[in-house]
Amino acid sequence: MSDDTPAIPSPCISVCKLNPGRDYCLGCYRSRAEIAEWRKVDDDRRREILESAGARRVEIVSRSISAPRR
Repeated sequence: MSDDTPAIPSPCISVCKLNPGRDYCLGCYRSRAEIAEWRKVDDDRRREILESAGARRVEIVSRSISAPRR
């Protein structure tokens, strides 16, 4: 990353809690590995991480909406 170009900011919303058994954050939907690598990667990789986290969020939310209530 160059010093004159702002980096893509972290999607962290300070709800740092990993989903038990699924290994992703309940706040930003990044995996443990994606969170760990965030500070070390360039903006292209950050975009990939954001895309993966977004897809993960859509999948999880749609699954929870379609799950039968007990």
